[in-house]
Amino acid sequence: MKTYQPAEIRNVAIVGHASGGKTMLSECMLACGGVINRLGSIANGTTVSDYHEDEQHRHISIHSSLLHTEWLGRKINLIDTPGYLDFISESMSSLRVCDLAISVIHAQHGIGVGTEQTWECAVKYDLPKVIVINAIDKENIDLEALLIQIRGRFGEHVLPLTWPVKTGPGASQIVDVFSAEVLTYVLDGTGKCQAAPATGAIKDKAAEFLQKATEDVAEADDALLEKFFESGGLSPEELKTGLRNALSKHAVIPLFVTASETNVGVNRLLDFLAEYAPSPVDHPKFHALDAEGEEVELASANHEPVLYVFKTISEPQFGDMSYFRLWSGELHLGLDLYNSTRKASERIGQFFQLNGKNRIAVNSLAAGDLGALVKLKITSTGHTLCHAKHPVSLPPVVYPKPNIHAALKLTVKGEEDKVAQGLAALHAEDPTFLYHVDGELHQTVISAQGGLHLEVVADRLRKRYKVDIELTEPLIPYREAIKGRGESKYRHKKQTGGAGQFAEVWMRIEPKPRDTGMEFIHSLSGQNVDRVFVPSVEKGVQKACTEGILAGYRVVDVKIDFYDGKMHPVDSKDIAFQIAGYFAFKEAFAQAKPCLLEPINNIEIRIPDDCMGKVMGDLSSRRGKIQGMDTEGTMQVIRAQVPQKELYRYSTTIRSLTGGRGIHSEEFSHYEEMQRDMEQKVIEDSKHRKKDHKEPE
Repeated sequence: MKTYQPAEIRNVAIVGHASGGKTMLSECMLACGGVINRLGSIANGTTVSDYHEDEQHRHISIHSSLLHTEWLGRKINLIDTPGYLDFISESMSSLRVCDLAISVIHAQHGIGVGTEQTWECAVKYDLPKVIVINAIDKENIDLEALLIQIRGRFGEHVLPLTWPVKTGPGASQIVDVFSAEVLTYVLDGTGKCQAAPATGAIKDKAAEFLQKATEDVAEADDALLEKFFESGGLSPEELKTGLRNALSKHAVIPLFVTASETNVGVNRLLDFLAEYAPSPVDHPKFHALDAEGEEVELASANHEPVLYVFKTISEPQFGDMSYFRLWSGELHLGLDLYNSTRKASERIGQFFQLNGKNRIAVNSLAAGDLGALVKLKITSTGHTLCHAKHPVSLPPVVYPKPNIHAALKLTVKGEEDKVAQGLAALHAEDPTFLYHVDGELHQTVISAQGGLHLEVVADRLRKRYKVDIELTEPLIPYREAIKGRGESKYRHKKQTGGAGQFAEVWMRIEPKPRDTGMEFIHSLSGQNVDRVFVPSVEKGVQKACTEGILAGYRVVDVKIDFYDGKMHPVDSKDIAFQIAGYFAFKEAFAQAKPCLLEPINNIEIRIPDDCMGKVMGDLSSRRGKIQGMDTEGTMQVIRAQVPQKELYRYSTTIRSLTGGRGIHSEEFSHYEEMQRDMEQKVIEDSKHRKKDHKEPE
């Protein structure tokens, strides 16, 4: 492949809800461009894009795939992204480095929550957008109703530029709105077609769409609007120029129809991308942060390379591979660039142009192009590489917080180091996967964007690092507190020959306001206890608070007053007062109306309107308290507070209740006193767990 200049490059992210046909649309584009000579199949695992073992096994996209083809003298870089919301980060990072978003909507299923989510992300990155209604060859389709729904959600300036002559099985004809031609496709996947002038009703439909397109394009430019009013229309050249400008201003949203399983209508989409989609030179400036953290504006024409790594993936053949966009300058073999995130140098070795797993080694890339680097030592997702004399950092993608958690349990002892290594590597590859070791509850908790994401991560850990693990429900970090006052006088006395141990601690405790922590004071008077032993008593109290008393959970929000005691001139020592303080606190705690507190999470749920009843009923069963409701577009947003205990695998439940159209986010809010019956169950469970020695590893 020749080296393309920035003006000849098109960077396009293909996004949308799951099962919309994004991967097959990408496959069709590669077939039209001659990259492949026949279409692959999702069912058979033979598409260029879904080449990973886990994708072929599950018949879904899990990773974003970098593809490219040539069309009308342009290089079109495509990123095929997953549609499942568990992998929304793949779409977010892909949109971060592209200049246009193609939102694929299934003709039968309509707008899904994935459509909404990726659209909002494209808006955030200020990208022009194109809509593709795919699968026009399916049964029971009402495109007119779908167009009304799309315009109702995304605006009246959605402009169909192709439209089917008819829909349903065997659909092979579309009308091109600009040329008023009917294109009849051969249904062999090659994308070949014959053109003939449109007649009758379909000609009238094309004329209706053309008039709408002309008006909307004219409205985006004052000069064209004046010309439109003067002459009642625009010339083909004016319409072409005006459409390109209107697209870049987000004044219009072109719409195309396709049947990606038979490659119908895809060549007209490619025509549009080559002629109208923005190139990197249409964005001559980009923003970054300098070494002091101040925002600076850089020129894409700058000769110094600045590249951003938007994805890292581990490949068996190559090791880690880093997908990047070159924002400025030229990239050559052997360059020494500066990783401004890690503040260290990185040598640029081999880099590639990709079509799925197929790699083409190249010696140079121009500004605006996409590629993949291998064998980087310190660079991972979200890092910026630049010139060492002018270090800058490009803003990384801010990913959504995980909404599902599981405890990782080793079934074979001695593999802790391999697990730790694997978890660190998987997080570097996928920043939306998080993990932490909970020292209080003695468990490793992994967190992901959904149940499927969790399963995929666990499978990678098992297969890649050869460890035997199970995923279990995480323990809940309950807290212990008191509702009343308590008092104790505890004497510790031990005589075993020689020097003994003696300490007596008098203690009062009382509750403090929620979330104010533990407070230890002393109000000693006189000489009964030397003040040197106050830290010893506090240390014993701290130990008791950390271990817990009711059920083994940390004690919080208690004020402790060490007000008196006794000592022995010989036998009193640090350890004796630690022990006395420990047991004195336990005795006082038992008298002070102890209780358990449970963590409460704030959750936000986005669901279609027709799912409100089911979701509200489910929230009630989970002891949820509704905090508010809003409407955003076609979605209802519910805000509630729910005990953390009730949210185990809630993301799976919410998607089940909404047919995969609902999502939620959650974060910790506060602690609340537990109901007495539930408290007793937690205490009993804790006793059994300790008795059976089943604490998680």
